[in-house]
Amino acid sequence: MILLRAQRVILGDGKTIIENGGVVYAKDTILAVGNAEELFKEFPQAEIRDYGDGTILPGLMDAHIHLGYYWTQPDLHRYNDFMIAYYAQKQAETCLAKGVTTIRDCCGPRFLLETLRLAAEKGFVRAPRILHTDRGICITGGHGHEDGIEEVDGVENIRHTVRRQKKDGADWIKLLTTNRDDICEFTQEELNAGVEETHRLGMKCVVHSGTQPGIQMCIDAGFDTIEHGNFLTVEQGEQMAKNHQSWTPTMFAYHFLAEYNQKVQEVGIDHSNQSTETYSHHLDFFESSVEAYSQNFKAIYDKGVTILAGTDMVMLEAPSVPIVEELELMVRYGLTPVEAIQTATQNPAKVFELSEVTGELKAGLQADILIVEGDATKNIEALRDVKQVFLAGVEI
Repeated sequence: MILLRAQRVILGDGKTIIENGGVVYAKDTILAVGNAEELFKEFPQAEIRDYGDGTILPGLMDAHIHLGYYWTQPDLHRYNDFMIAYYAQKQAETCLAKGVTTIRDCCGPRFLLETLRLAAEKGFVRAPRILHTDRGICITGGHGHEDGIEEVDGVENIRHTVRRQKKDGADWIKLLTTNRDDICEFTQEELNAGVEETHRLGMKCVVHSGTQPGIQMCIDAGFDTIEHGNFLTVEQGEQMAKNHQSWTPTMFAYHFLAEYNQKVQEVGIDHSNQSTETYSHHLDFFESSVEAYSQNFKAIYDKGVTILAGTDMVMLEAPSVPIVEELELMVRYGLTPVEAIQTATQNPAKVFELSEVTGELKAGLQADILIVEGDATKNIEALRDVKQVFLAGVEI
């Protein structure tokens, strides 16, 4: 039995902070959370670990990540199935090092995430708790087809693919229906069919949708979470809140791409660089996305839509698993640090139906715990200074 204590504890509910707080856990389960002195009296036999002026909070969740996205690597010809698996394992280790203890992988090579999850369960590797969407589904020639997304057309074929991906182990189903223009690639009937079949089978569905009118079509279809939503309007956010639909804005990815491409324009395009070649033609899209986020994010948040923190950063040159950078942007656009942390703790736990497992510091939940130096209640950048991470009570 161990008592972790620090100057402050953030529960993960977006509001509650305990000064001079502590968390008691044994094996893989949290036993109590509260004032450290009172916890010591209640559990005098507990071993005390004092983190001084630090902050204790729940392990973070990344709601949109791609552990196996290797397509921007400079030596693609060397990435066979084994190399891809090693690459994904390395990304999983990076998640844990940054305090991310649960992820939703939003498409990767077939069977990769299912196998990585099994390997972690067997103790062969260390990885966060994994939910995944298998390969994802796009139209023939649609967004992502060049990255291994499964190309499917027609209502009945979509239904069949949803069933097969569930058979392959997918926890969620993902459709991709816009790229960087105003074309919604799937028809409304196809979107509806994907949602209906996913829900009929007792699963949830996520959709890549960044532009109009595709965003509205996906809201109308009933997707559980809208990913990116670059040009989501405040009125649509209000509609999503009423529908209990969630939004994963992945803002940092577009901010990074805007800044990256501005530099590329200055020095010229390196056509031998896969990242530069892929992203250099869309500077206007990235810059307009940044402008839309800056104008609408806080207003949409205020409408009550459930927001999930996700990174979706797959470029070779970008920081790996930039979950803190995503939360920093939320704070820049008007959230308090504690509210931003909720988008990576309690919010995704509810959407992922893991509230009885993780997502908060609460008695009875698994001991997924992040400890950082400094005051994360006032300075979100404190999350960069990780002191310790626990995954179900295991020290990482």
